Amino acid sequence: MLVDVEAGRVVDVLPDRTSETFAAWLKEHPGAEIICRDRATAYTKAVREAAPDALEVADRWHLLQNLSDAVEKTCHQHRDCLRKHVEEETVPEVPEVAPMLLPPAELPRTQIIERTRHRYEDIHRLLEKRWTISAISRRSNLDRKTVRRFRDTDLDQLLASARERRPNGVLEPFKAYLNARFTAAQSQVSGTRLFLEIQARGYQGSRQVVRKHLAALRAGTAEPVRADIPSPRKITSWIMRPRESLTDSQNERLLQVRLARPDITRACDLARAFADLVRHQRGYLLLEWIRQAEQDAPKPMKGFAGFLRQDLDAVTAGLTLPWSSGVVEGYVNRVKTLKRAMYGRASFELLRTRILTQP
Repeated sequence: MLVDVEAGRVVDVLPDRTSETFAAWLKEHPGAEIICRDRATAYTKAVREAAPDALEVADRWHLLQNLSDAVEKTCHQHRDCLRKHVEEETVPEVPEVAPMLLPPAELPRTQIIERTRHRYEDIHRLLEKRWTISAISRRSNLDRKTVRRFRDTDLDQLLASARERRPNGVLEPFKAYLNARFTAAQSQVSGTRLFLEIQARGYQGSRQVVRKHLAALRAGTAEPVRADIPSPRKITSWIMRPRESLTDSQNERLLQVRLARPDITRACDLARAFADLVRHQRGYLLLEWIRQAEQDAPKPMKGFAGFLRQDLDAVTAGLTLPWSSGVVEGYVNRVKTLKRAMYGRASFELLRTRILTQP
């Protein structure tokens, strides 16, 4: 979808986003002076071929999104270290009782974990047969970004992300107390009594959930209580948001994470410095930021800095000029509404006509 940023209206809709299609359109409609775009390389190739005199402007929102991905990857790399640090620093809720030793539990065979495992195997099997990303996307009915993520990410990291998406439930904050009481009583304690005890501590779940957990403790199949650490996505959200928008509790937890892992501290400092360049349009400091990131940043942040260097002119323009493709996002939402209303049964030509017809 091509939008006139000055007039704020859609000028055309193309059947795909390949460089050949876009270059052909630019040749048929010469005169473009400024082209706002996301980070897709197909757009850059088309502009250089069909409109070499046009000024390319990288969209600021997409830059921050790419930065957020790099920060989250950095946090993912240190999940186990953060957990170990929190477990060493955490004071037991019932100090007079030794914690119950439970066997390490394997990943539960939930639907999302099994789906992640099978999807990883299917994609890598097709990659070994030299299938392209687009072909795998069509075969598996997945977005190309999803296929690339399964190609470039370790299975353990994908399974960890799938596990974190499972809801902890209302009993999770009270499991440490239940385990300690169960051990102290040498398993001779009723579920009703423990239910009343944790209910007085704020538990709002059912009695059946408590009995089920005690049955798993007696059978030796209960999962060990894991340390309460923020997920990589939550840490990333704290880093990417302005400091003044965080609560005191969020600032405190982010400080604990920074103290635990120097790499996350460095990623946080670089991310906030880059966000400051974006928000205040200080493009003249971009090259210095890239040099600092390439010097001592974690690997994901170095990769992000390398991508910026490859697209230096467009990114500098995006951090200097007022132009952006923000006006496009409103039309994107409108297009999604039209597509849902058509239930996918109409042709591209009809969809294009409806998009170009102004309400």
